[in-house]
Amino acid sequence: MKDSNSTTTTSTNGARTEPIAQNIIKLISNLCFSVFVFSVLIFTVIAITYQPPDPWLQSTPALTNLFTQSQNATFRIDSSVIKTGEDLAPSPQDPPLPPPTPSAAAVTEAVIEKTEERILNSTANSTAPPLPSQAECDLSLNCSDPRVLISVQRFNLRAFKSIAFFDYQPPVNGSSTGECDVAWRFRNKRERSWRKYRDFRRFKISVTDDCRYKVVHAGGWHSGTNARRNFTRNGAGRGGKTLPPRVWARDDEINDTIPTLGSENNFRSGKYLYYSRGGDYCKGMNHYLWSFLCGLGEAMYLNRTFVMDLSVCLASTYNPSNKDEEGKDFRYYFDFEHLKETASIVEEGEFLRDWKKWDKTHLKKKKIPVRKVVTHKMTPMQLKKDKSTIIWRQFDAPEPENYWYRVCEGEAAKYIQRPWHALWKSKRLMNIVTAISGRLDWDFDAVHVVRGEKAQNKELWPHLDYDTSPDVLLEKLKGMVQPWRHLYVATNEPYYNYFDKLRSNYKVHLLDDYKEMWGNTSEWYNETSLLNDGKPVEFDGYMRVAVDTEVFYRGKTRVETFYNLTKDCKDGVNTC
Repeated sequence: MKDSNSTTTTSTNGARTEPIAQNIIKLISNLCFSVFVFSVLIFTVIAITYQPPDPWLQSTPALTNLFTQSQNATFRIDSSVIKTGEDLAPSPQDPPLPPPTPSAAAVTEAVIEKTEERILNSTANSTAPPLPSQAECDLSLNCSDPRVLISVQRFNLRAFKSIAFFDYQPPVNGSSTGECDVAWRFRNKRERSWRKYRDFRRFKISVTDDCRYKVVHAGGWHSGTNARRNFTRNGAGRGGKTLPPRVWARDDEINDTIPTLGSENNFRSGKYLYYSRGGDYCKGMNHYLWSFLCGLGEAMYLNRTFVMDLSVCLASTYNPSNKDEEGKDFRYYFDFEHLKETASIVEEGEFLRDWKKWDKTHLKKKKIPVRKVVTHKMTPMQLKKDKSTIIWRQFDAPEPENYWYRVCEGEAAKYIQRPWHALWKSKRLMNIVTAISGRLDWDFDAVHVVRGEKAQNKELWPHLDYDTSPDVLLEKLKGMVQPWRHLYVATNEPYYNYFDKLRSNYKVHLLDDYKEMWGNTSEWYNETSLLNDGKPVEFDGYMRVAVDTEVFYRGKTRVETFYNLTKDCKDGVNTC
C-alpha cells in the first residue's frame, strides 16, 4: 500500500511540473521568434531605404563617391587621370570589338611554321637549285632571304611574350655587314583596343653550320633606322596657311580629320543634339569627361548626332602658370578617330556653318525646326519622341545648375549609359607611352609616388610626406621589387633628383628622362603642330600625368602610394 501511494504521489507531482517546463520552453521559443521577426523587419526596412552607389542606376553624387574610391575620377581639384576605354574591362553595355581582319592576324609560331612549309614547297616545285648542303653553305648574309624574317619573328616571340606582333615588313640591310633592319607593328596583349604601334630594330644575324639564320644580337627600340619610313610634311594647315616642309616618321594609322555633313539635304535630314557651353568649361578634366559623356550618352539614347565642341579649356591645376588655358584641342588628349567610329558626332564649327548656310539659302521658307531646352530638368525621356531637327540644350543658369552632367541625374540615370568604350586616350600620347615601354623592352617594374600638395597637407595626410621620403621609400621597395630591376617612377614630385637614393638598388627611370619624345624634333611635336596651324603645342600637365599613368599600368610589378606605401587614405583622413 505504501509503495502504491508513493507511486501515485510521484506521478501527480510530475503531472504538475511538466506543463510548467513546457510553458517556459514555449515562452523562450516565442521570444526568440519575435526577436528574429523584428530583426528581419529592420533589415528589410534598411534594404528598402538604402540606395547603393550603382554606377548605372544611381545619381551623380553616388557615382562621384564611387569613382573617388575606385576610379580616381572626382570633381574636386585632382591631378589624377580617369581610366578610359582601352584601360577598362568590357561592360555588358559595351558593343563587342570587331573581329580582326585577315591582315590583322597576329604572327604566331603556327603562322611561322606555315610560312616555312610554303618556302620549302616553292623551292621543291621550282627550277631553282635546292637548298645547299652543309658543305656548300654560304656564310654570307642576304637580308632579302625570307628565312631571315622567320628568324627575327621567332626571336621576337621568345623575347617579348607580352606583345602581339603584326605586319612585318621585308628586312633591309643594316649599316654594317651581318646586320638587317626589320619593321613591324605590335600591340600589348593587355590593351583592350585594336590599335597597333610600330617598331623597327637592327638585328645582328649569323649563319649556322646547317645553313640556318640565327639572331645573335638585337638592337633596342627604333634602332633599325633603315627600315623606318619617313614622310615629308607640306601643304596647308587650318585656314589655308602654308606649313614649312619637315621630315618625320608619321603614324599613318591616325586619322583625326574633322568629318563634314556633305550636302544641304544631308544636313536637313539629320537629327542633332546641341549642348551650348556650360559651367563645366575650365573645370578639371575628369569633371569635363563626366559631363561630355553624359551629353554623348543622351545623344545615343535619342538616336541623334551629337554636336561636339573640339575646343577644350585646360584647368589651372594642369598648368605651371596656375591659370586656365582655353583653346586646347580635344585631339591633343583623346582619340578622335575612335570616337568618330563609335558615335555619331559632328564638329560644332561645321554644324553651325551648315546651319547658317541653310537659313541664308532658304530664308524663312524652310526654317530648321529647333527645340530649345533651357533647364536640365527636362529629361531625355521627355525628348525621346521630339521630331525637331535640332534639340538645343542651353545652360545659362548659375552653377551648379549649368553643369551638363545634371541632365543625367535622377530618373535619367536609369536610361542614359555613358559610353566609356567610345573614349580612348590620344594615339599620339599612347605612342609616347609605347616608346618608353619599348625602350625598357617591356620588362620593368613601376611605383606611383604621390607627393605635391598632399604631402604638404599634414592635416589630411599626416604620414604621406614621411612614408614617401627617399630613405623610407627605398626600404619599402626592397620588400616589393627585386634589386637592379628597371624601375619606372610615376610621380608629381617636381624635384628630379629626389629619387636619387633609389639608384643604389634600381635602374631608375622618370618621365623627364624622355623629354626628346615631345621635343621639337619629335613625331608628337610635328603631329600636334599640324592640328594647331603649324604652331607648337605645349606638353602640358595633363599630358604628363596621362603618360606617367599609362606607363605605370604597364609595369610588371606595380606599387601604389595609397595601397602599398602609406596607410593614409587617398582622399584624406577617415575616407578609406
